[in-house]
Amino acid sequence: MDHDAVEPTTSPCHEFNESTQPLLVKQRSRTWNHETQLDSPESKQMSLSHEVRLEKKLREMNPLGGNVKQLLLQCAEALSENKLEEFKSYAEEVRNVVSITGEPIQRLGAYMLEGLVAKQESSGTNIYRGLRYRELDDDGLPSYTHILHDICPYIKFGSMAASGAIADALKDEDTIHIIDFEIAQGTQWVPLIQAFAARPRGAPHLRITGINDPSADHGRENLRLVGDLFSHTSKKFNIPLQFCGLTVHGGEVTRAMLDIKPGEALAVNFTLQLHHTPDESVDVNNPRDGLLRLVKGLSPKVTTLVEQESNTNTTPFLTRFVETLDYYSAMFESLDATLGRERRERISVEQHFLAKDIVNIIACDGKERVERHELLGKWRSRLTMAGFKPYPLSSYVNSVIKTMLGYYSDNYTTVEKGGALLLGWKNRNLISASAWH
Repeated sequence: MDHDAVEPTTSPCHEFNESTQPLLVKQRSRTWNHETQLDSPESKQMSLSHEVRLEKKLREMNPLGGNVKQLLLQCAEALSENKLEEFKSYAEEVRNVVSITGEPIQRLGAYMLEGLVAKQESSGTNIYRGLRYRELDDDGLPSYTHILHDICPYIKFGSMAASGAIADALKDEDTIHIIDFEIAQGTQWVPLIQAFAARPRGAPHLRITGINDPSADHGRENLRLVGDLFSHTSKKFNIPLQFCGLTVHGGEVTRAMLDIKPGEALAVNFTLQLHHTPDESVDVNNPRDGLLRLVKGLSPKVTTLVEQESNTNTTPFLTRFVETLDYYSAMFESLDATLGRERRERISVEQHFLAKDIVNIIACDGKERVERHELLGKWRSRLTMAGFKPYPLSSYVNSVIKTMLGYYSDNYTTVEKGGALLLGWKNRNLISASAWH
């Protein structure tokens, strides 16, 4: 993870009482052209038996676009074995069959290829940084978030699951403190604030601490906008609300920064954020588990976790490549259910939300690879080791989420597993939501 020597800062605490022009993939040319190259270790060779297992897994995937997938795997295998002439030959073949306005596998293939090229050229980190929230919309917020929120249920699913668990756990509390480790635009909390304000017993006093990544563009400006949003929301629903913003990496948060006060009922939220905190495979200090232990030490009433259901943290390069291909094949296919192939909005979302992650997963290693996803079972192990116990999502929360999904394609699925809920596309689980105490 890139810390860039940014000092943790806080925004003033506030008390409230009352489309961008897409980058186009051109045939036989690079999608992104970054001159600066970064040093990275050479890819390690994979054993023959391992390659056979990978090829079998690839054949078991959706046969749609099988030729594209096979070419991509051959390209990745050549790169893993440092056969650069073979790699360049396969890469040229892939360029002839991919397009960011084509079938889902063609669009995904374009970005997977750029990830491979970026790995070969050691330019993945530059691309990842370059694609992070480049442009704000008219309201001063990243427009891609709004588009993704509207066209598919992934963000709504996470917000509804987390808010529902917190509402259930804190329904009888009069003084509430929510710590959100990825506050984003803050809009995910407006329905919960409204629900708290409408309680028959009266609105609680609510405090929200929002954390933003200091390496993200517009991070500090975004916290000011979140403060403005909560000020408006507080007046609209007549609920006492205090907001404090922190600009700091999650793994560097300390108890003192969070200003924990006696008598507050505490809720902590990790939505699509905890995988950015490195674990023992990257840092001997294991910030990921350390952060979970820190949170457990705060004695929260509930801790919510929303994560991508993918295994890319410690897997070898070629295995990681196949997992990424499988995962994003389902996600790109799901986007087709809402937005047409030529829509600029879809292209922007795929580039700035999905392509940047794909490039980071494929092209980067060590601390430079910040997209390090784990499956629900692994998160269960980490949370259990930190002292947490499951707080099963209520049947009401699950039913509300399933009703929401009724407005989308029938191919979206939900699976209840040990008190957690997983959202998927067809047979592939994509997002998991769970709660803990």
